[in-house]
Amino acid sequence: MRVSKELLLGLGLSLLLYLFLVLKEKTILPDNSLIFSLVTFVYLFAGMIYLAHWIFKWEKGGVIGSALAWAGFIANFYAFIVRWIQTHQTGFGYVPISNLYESLVFFGLCVAGFYLFWELRLQKRIFGSLVFILNSLIMAFATFVADSSIKPLIPALKSNWLIAHVITCFLGYGAFVVAFAVAIFYLFSNNPSLKQYLPDKSVLETFIYRTMLFGFFWLSLGIITGAIWADQAWGSYWSWDPKETWSFITWLIYAGGIHAKLIRGWSGKKIAWLNVIGFIAVMFTYFGVNFLLSGLHSYGGLN
Repeated sequence: MRVSKELLLGLGLSLLLYLFLVLKEKTILPDNSLIFSLVTFVYLFAGMIYLAHWIFKWEKGGVIGSALAWAGFIANFYAFIVRWIQTHQTGFGYVPISNLYESLVFFGLCVAGFYLFWELRLQKRIFGSLVFILNSLIMAFATFVADSSIKPLIPALKSNWLIAHVITCFLGYGAFVVAFAVAIFYLFSNNPSLKQYLPDKSVLETFIYRTMLFGFFWLSLGIITGAIWADQAWGSYWSWDPKETWSFITWLIYAGGIHAKLIRGWSGKKIAWLNVIGFIAVMFTYFGVNFLLSGLHSYGGLN
């Protein structure tokens, strides 16, 4: 019942946010970028409340942080739907996951959704502090750096395989972000001030491994669907484009971790550190390649 209350509180807060924007903008479809901007601050506030719950032993802070996180997730979702509708209103009509801005806000949606689904199953709130502070940074990058304008798609992006590729990749990325956050807490789990807020180490280790498996499955599908899309768009399944190369490196890191767990019996800090390294690879694949290397995947625009 406690979880249901938090979900309902989050729904209520997100509806209040929507009504505020409707009255302010005098339209039932407020500007999507404005909603996404507000979601950035909701996620940040949720992360700070989760943090206060941990540092100051504020029990109600966990409930409030969770309610805010749900509010941000729901608002993030309906902002995504509003942008989808507004792409049709501009005459372009596409699923909004086709440029840097849209992929970032979808990334934020996946991270929040995966974490909150997990929080329903394990009544521990401390992880939300790192997860939602990281998520607010992802959304902030979209809000303050990426170009939020709706533009027509280039021919290569007009493919249903693009939709499958982006969705599967970001489901994997979202899981990897959460696995990274839990891995960080695992590495500091011997700290007395942290111990009382964490599940048993074996529970944490099992969660990190299962989350890694979940992310690996979706990343693998993302690479496969991306190869099919590449063949349709450019006539080749694989061209060693920088994004493809780093996606493969990321895949190898997590594949190696799963192999080491199953065959070599890796556990504990080894698996935690591997998820930290994997997270760094994910971030470089997404951000580093976009801004430091040029290639066929350079579709993202900056303000």
